[in-house]
Amino acid sequence: MIIRIVAVGRLRERYWQDAGADFARRLRPYVRLELIEVSEAHIREAASAAEEKKAMQEEALAILDKLKHHTGPVIALDRKGRAFDSPGLAAWMRKMVLQGRNEMAFVIGGPLGLAEEALQRADLLLSFSMMTFPHQMMRVILLEQIYRSFRIMHGEPYHK
Repeated sequence: MIIRIVAVGRLRERYWQDAGADFARRLRPYVRLELIEVSEAHIREAASAAEEKKAMQEEALAILDKLKHHTGPVIALDRKGRAFDSPGLAAWMRKMVLQGRNEMAFVIGGPLGLAEEALQRADLLLSFSMMTFPHQMMRVILLEQIYRSFRIMHGEPYHK
């Protein structure tokens, strides 16, 4: 199984890098993990709504370019998406595997979120919470939940 994470921006702080690397290492027995970073659009602090929309569209074009050869389901993280508990996410992922899907792509937007073009490409909008989280933290949370899902799918201890 190939798991791709297409994320806007990079993990800047060492503690996020270390946490991400730890979960990437833990995932190795289960999947081939591909972390794909696209550049965060430059936007000034007091940008207008039109400028923000343009920046999000630039990021969406970069995301869509990275997904152009992807054949599996695309899961976009969005506050308005479907919420799962950990066993529920594991069950959904197991269902995809049983359907013969050998790759999945998770998409994490930048500080402004994802443009409509990126959301429309998704097969599933996934919500971790109605709250807003920093996109760097969200990448680590996503990696942890993917790891937890594979542990659950394999009947291995981790989930409590």
